Amino acid sequence: MSCFQASPRHSWIYPTVILCLFGFFSTMRPSEPFLMPYLSGPDKNLTSAELTKEVFPVWTYSYLVLLLPVFILTDYIRYKPVIILQGLSFITTWLLLLFGQGVRTMQVVEFFYGMVTATEVAYYAYIYSVVSPEHYQKASGCCRSATLVAYTVASVLAQLLVSLASLSYFYLNVISLASVSMAFLFSLFLPMPQKSMFFHAKPSKEAPPKPPGGDVVSEEPQKDLKPVCQELYTISGNPGIGQQSSPKPENVVLRVFVQWLRDLKECYSSKRLFYWSLWWAFSTAGFNQVLNYIQVLWDYKAPSQSSTIYNGAVEAVATFGGAVAAFAVGYVKVNWDLLGELALAVFSVVNAGALFLMHYTTNIWVCYAGYLIFKTSYMLLITIAVFQIAVNLSVERYALVFGINTFIALVIQTIVTVIVVDQGGLGLPISIQFLVYGSYFAVIAGIFLMRSTSIIYSAECQKKVLRSATSQTPDGPHPEEPRNVIMGTKL
Repeated sequence: MSCFQASPRHSWIYPTVILCLFGFFSTMRPSEPFLMPYLSGPDKNLTSAELTKEVFPVWTYSYLVLLLPVFILTDYIRYKPVIILQGLSFITTWLLLLFGQGVRTMQVVEFFYGMVTATEVAYYAYIYSVVSPEHYQKASGCCRSATLVAYTVASVLAQLLVSLASLSYFYLNVISLASVSMAFLFSLFLPMPQKSMFFHAKPSKEAPPKPPGGDVVSEEPQKDLKPVCQELYTISGNPGIGQQSSPKPENVVLRVFVQWLRDLKECYSSKRLFYWSLWWAFSTAGFNQVLNYIQVLWDYKAPSQSSTIYNGAVEAVATFGGAVAAFAVGYVKVNWDLLGELALAVFSVVNAGALFLMHYTTNIWVCYAGYLIFKTSYMLLITIAVFQIAVNLSVERYALVFGINTFIALVIQTIVTVIVVDQGGLGLPISIQFLVYGSYFAVIAGIFLMRSTSIIYSAECQKKVLRSATSQTPDGPHPEEPRNVIMGTKL
C-alpha cells in the first residue's frame, strides 16, 4: 500500500480497485432475479399474499426510516465503517434467506436489506474523499461500471444455472452469500479517509469541482442555476462571498445543518432544478415500487412452480438496454432547457403504457417486453435528470440534493405502499396494483406535458416579440436580416 502513497499521481488506483471489487462482489447476486420463486417454493412455502402484503413492504418502511440517519452518519464517521456495515448487512440478509423460515423471519430479512440500500450512499460518496478531483470521473466511472457488469453477469449466470443445469434456487442463494462475503472482506482493506464532504471538509479557497459527467448531456450554460450553485461552498467554516457577517455556530454539527438548510433553500429556489428534482422523486418512487413487486406479477402471469421462467435473462437484457440508452444520452445534442420537460412527459407516457401493457396482458412474454421498455425508459430519463441537476452543482451540493430527492421518493413510495399494497390499506391484488402504477405514471406525464407546453409556448412568444422589436427599430438591421440577430441570441 505504501507504494501507492509514494506516488500521488497513482494514489487513487488502490482505493478505486478495492472499491470496484467490493461493488462487483456485493452486486453479483444471482439469486435476486429468482427471489419470488424461491420464497414461494418448497424452500420457504410462503404465499403470494403474504409476500406482497406482509413481507416486501417492510423493505420500503425500513429504507425510509434508515436513510436520513445513515446519510448523516456516513459523512460523520467517514464512509468506510458504513461500507463495512453494508457488507455485514449483506451477509446477515443472505444467512437469514438461506436458513430462516416464516413470515417474521422474512420481514427481518427485508429490514436488513433496507439497511443495505440505505448504506449504498457510502459506496458512491467514498471515492470523493480519497482521490483528487482530477481523478473523480475515472474513479466514479469504474465503480459504477463494476456494479453494472456484476448485475448483468449475475442475471445471466442465474438464468444459465436454472435453465441448463436445473440448479435449485437454494444454491443460487449460496452463491450470493459467498459473493457478498467476499465483498465484506474487500471492504476491510479500504483506506480510511481523512476528510469527508461535510463534517470533516478541508478549508478551500476554491469552489469544489462539479460532479463527474456534469457537462456530458448539455454543453449550454444553465443560466437559472448559476447564481444558485456556483457560490463558494462554506461548510468548512470559512465564509464565502457575501457571508462574512453571517453567524458561525460553534458546534460543528449545528453549523453543518445550518449550511445544509441554506444550500437546499438556494438550490431548490431554481425552478428548473426544482421541477427536474420533482420528476426524479416521483418517478424513482414509482420505479422502486415496480421493481419491488415485478416478480410477484410475473409469478401471477406464469406460476414458477408450473412454468419455465426467464427472470434472469430479462433482468440482464433490461439492465444492458438501460445502460446503452443512458450511455447514448451523452452523445445527443438537445436544448434541454427548452425540450427537457417535454422529454420527461413523453417517456413518462411510455412508462405508463408499458405498465398498462403488463397489467392487461395474459402472455408472460408480453409482460417481460413491457418491463424491458419500462426499465430502459427510466434509466434513460434518470441519467438525463441527474446530469441536468448536477451540471452546475458542487459535489457537496449534488450529494445533498441527491439525498433529499431520494428521501422524498421514499416518502412517496411509502405512501403508495400503505394505500395500495399494505393489508392495513386497500391491500389490492397484484394485477390491480400495476393498473394503479400505470395510472400513477400517466398523472406524472400529464403534469409535465402541461409544463412543457407552457415552456415551449413562452419561448415562441419571446421569439415573436424579439422579431417584432427588431423589425420596428428604425436604426436596426434591414427587415430581411433579423434571422441573423435571433440566431445570435440565446433563447
